[in-house]
Amino acid sequence: MKIKNAKQNGFTLQSAASDDNGSFWIKRLQMKSIRFTRGYNIKISGQPAPEVQYLHKPTRLALLPERIPFVKPRLKVKIGDTVQLGSPLMEDKRNSEIQFLSPGGGKIVDIIFGPRRVIREIVIRLDDEERQVEFESLPASDIKKIDRDQLIRRIVNGGLWPLIRELPFRDYPSPDTLPPAIYVSLGNLEPFQPLPEIYLADRRELFEYGLKVLGRLSADRIHVCAPQTNTAIQRQLNGIITLTYSGNYPVHDPGVLVYHMKTSTEENRTWYVGGQDVLLMAHLLKYGAYPTHRTVALAGSCARVKKHFHTRLGAPLAHITDDRIDEGDIRYIEGGVLTGYAGSAHTYLGFFETALNLLPEGNEKGELLGLFRPGYRKPSYSRVFLSALNRENLEMNCSVHGGDRACIACGYCAQVCPVDILPQFTYKAILAGEVEESLEHGLLDCVECGLCSYVCPSKIELFETLKNAKADFYKEKTA
Repeated sequence: MKIKNAKQNGFTLQSAASDDNGSFWIKRLQMKSIRFTRGYNIKISGQPAPEVQYLHKPTRLALLPERIPFVKPRLKVKIGDTVQLGSPLMEDKRNSEIQFLSPGGGKIVDIIFGPRRVIREIVIRLDDEERQVEFESLPASDIKKIDRDQLIRRIVNGGLWPLIRELPFRDYPSPDTLPPAIYVSLGNLEPFQPLPEIYLADRRELFEYGLKVLGRLSADRIHVCAPQTNTAIQRQLNGIITLTYSGNYPVHDPGVLVYHMKTSTEENRTWYVGGQDVLLMAHLLKYGAYPTHRTVALAGSCARVKKHFHTRLGAPLAHITDDRIDEGDIRYIEGGVLTGYAGSAHTYLGFFETALNLLPEGNEKGELLGLFRPGYRKPSYSRVFLSALNRENLEMNCSVHGGDRACIACGYCAQVCPVDILPQFTYKAILAGEVEESLEHGLLDCVECGLCSYVCPSKIELFETLKNAKADFYKEKTA
């Protein structure tokens, strides 16, 4: 095979023409390999073991509308209503066809509102025998025959269309559009996410089914992406993976891959979907039943048991952490350490979330004579501490270790930015209300990885500022 290399900004792309043993659903596909030297891997302890445990059925489940980006929910139920597994709980006011369905069958026992009547939780108490809505099943042999619009309607009616996201804003795409490509992500380099070989174990056939469905949605323009170092998933999905990557976090992110691989501006509207979510859509279409299965990684230094769990969509966090958590002041982080959000023992798993990280809050008083300590075990991007020489994974807490200060123009944020933004200048343009200038700096290319905030010695919330500005621009644009 002939290998062609292209190198740009620490990014190397190798492509090789696929042979006859290539992908089963796309002919003459080019296999690509990417090496990425930007970004940064934080050295943090608490990685989950590659073991899995099935959890028993919880007594309650919930949908968290507040944690679904951009959606404007309109309730279709009230407290006291009986719902079936797969019956509508709410719809999006922006498009009433987009509905979110019940993850279980039972009774609505609570609807919790936040400030400004934001719907935070719709809580269902499960019945012993859950009744469920029956959807029309689609045999694998009929995927190529079914009309694309009909296939989309089945996914939309099954409540799973929002699992597909569109760059650059990461909202669900309009069902009426055709994407330039769809990226399927297997693996996530952010601490700590489920291993793909765990949630794909014994489910290759179902995964292939899901890829065929996505192929119909995108005219077979599919990239199945996996870490180059994960030999287990490459053996498991031999002949299916079309793009491998190596390098620092967040090279796995579809936004990073598109930024460095795109050949036209059309590709800025690429769709992407996670490997687990492909399985959910495949289950809905193949078996005609709303899926209930979610594989979650329980991780972090405060988790007494660090491994994977098979549980229900919308499960209580306390159900996952039951007797598996240390004592003390602990923060529950739903999602990754850098981009997740704070939860609690009393809330539930979000619609998109597949990880629960438990970290110390870090509210303890400052260490004695800390100014004079070399910091061999303090995680930091800066070389001020000796931890720069420590190759071990270090315990991280949620303290920012200092207050906000003015930007010192250190350039750390630009050094780690995976898409060549100058975050410090973009941040200042946003604060000055110069929207056009922030866009010129590359605001829409931001992949919301959180690294800029992590490495900033002035404790500036660059990540939140850029993410919110990007969201505000999108809302204004689509208003």
